Amino acid sequence: MTSVDARLDQLRGSVPPLSYTARTVAALAANPGCSRRAVLDAAGADKAKIAECAGFPQQSGASQSPFALRRGAVFEAEVKSGGGADVIRLLREKAGLPLPEVSHAVLEEVGGSADLELRWRRTRALLLRAARHPDDAGTLYDHPMLRLEIGGHRAYLEPDVIAFQAAGRFHVIEVKSFALIDGQADEESVQAAALQAAVYIIALQDLFAAESVPAGIVSTDAILVTPEDFTPRATAAFLDVRKQIAILRRQLARMARIGILLEGLPPGLTLDLRLGPDGTPGRPRSEIAAALEAIDARYVPRCLKTCELAAFCRDEARAAGAVSVLGAAARDDLGGLDTIGTALALARGTRQPSADQADITWALRHAMSIASALEGGAA
Repeated sequence: MTSVDARLDQLRGSVPPLSYTARTVAALAANPGCSRRAVLDAAGADKAKIAECAGFPQQSGASQSPFALRRGAVFEAEVKSGGGADVIRLLREKAGLPLPEVSHAVLEEVGGSADLELRWRRTRALLLRAARHPDDAGTLYDHPMLRLEIGGHRAYLEPDVIAFQAAGRFHVIEVKSFALIDGQADEESVQAAALQAAVYIIALQDLFAAESVPAGIVSTDAILVTPEDFTPRATAAFLDVRKQIAILRRQLARMARIGILLEGLPPGLTLDLRLGPDGTPGRPRSEIAAALEAIDARYVPRCLKTCELAAFCRDEARAAGAVSVLGAAARDDLGGLDTIGTALALARGTRQPSADQADITWALRHAMSIASALEGGAA
């Protein structure tokens, strides 16, 4: 165990690290440069439980509803029934990929065992064999097991399907239950699917890179399978996820350098909740909050959709009068000003601006004069 691993274990406390899923890895892309979130993600800490014990239960936007999970599972089962016949049809008809002969490898178990490491080894062996013998018949790999290094920890990931020998390359197939209506789908849902597909593609790229297999064998165009026009019939479309891959690679590289962030934390800092048998924390709420506050945060409103700690961080930012609570547009307009109080003081003339605040001070005072004139006119 490295010193970084030991420090992350100390931060997390007595509980084992949470397992990553493609969804939680994809959420890394939404990190606005927040050290608090990066450190806790690297430690595998249960951010939802920590937030709850600090008095800020998880916001609904940061979780996935049980109904959505059930709907997705039902649609996936329908699409992959009959040896993946529907997937094969879509690859031929919609994606235009030549698949003259297709075999179907189910990798949810290996020899009756669902052990993650065993499944990963089996998946790795099959994918490498296919990569090195491209003349073999095309194969659909159903629920393969991939692995990704995240902050020095191994995360096991399970894509829906990986298709090989579709135009001579591996394609990640994402099966989602949101509908494609008249060729259009909800943009937020599509972007979330693209990020998850990018996670799997990165894991595939890393697997092959470790074995000196050219990276180009993995397509950066994922295949999205969804219901068509509210019917049970599935349709498919390509998603170019190169941008998402680049974003996630930057975040993963940042987590790999987590030791730099850890060096700035107080010695002995821990977020161990000391949970009792009934799940009640053995630490006072104020102590948990103080431990969180010891790690620098960068709150922005979009955190409410992607991070379990968002409500805590928003309250903290509001108490500090941080400009970030106003949103990205206001923060950018007030560039260089950290607090709302500073902005108001400059606008009212109760604070003298520094040399680099001259332009923003002029803009603030001009805006205040317009607001005052409008208010006077309304009166």
